[in-house]
Amino acid sequence: MNKKIKKIIETLGQHEDNQAIAVLEELGTNSSDDEVRELTSQMLVRKNIHDSLKVVIINKGKGINDMSPVVAMSTINEILNLKDKGEAVKILDDTINMHSDEEVRENARSVKSLLSLS
Repeated sequence: MNKKIKKIIETLGQHEDNQAIAVLEELGTNSSDDEVRELTSQMLVRKNIHDSLKVVIINKGKGINDMSPVVAMSTINEILNLKDKGEAVKILDDTINMHSDEEVRENARSVKSLLSLS
């Protein structure tokens, strides 16, 4: 991966505002490059706030729902490594109970099961 792109993703991950999350979601999680999507998802999880976590948990094709197993597993591992998993668990519960897509609900169930084991 280009060092400049990596630095941009890391810098956006450190920003406190929701605009940074929107840019990461729009450009990073929609990238055709698996590495860019993986790093973006990791940054969004590390922010560990509602708006960043929901991007990688509830959206089909992003984060835990990415078509690339590498991106999906990397995102799941980041969630498992969070010190405070409270917000992630809330979003997983909401996704399991309310999401319209069965596959997204099932992925959320799987991640929640892994969290209960960790």
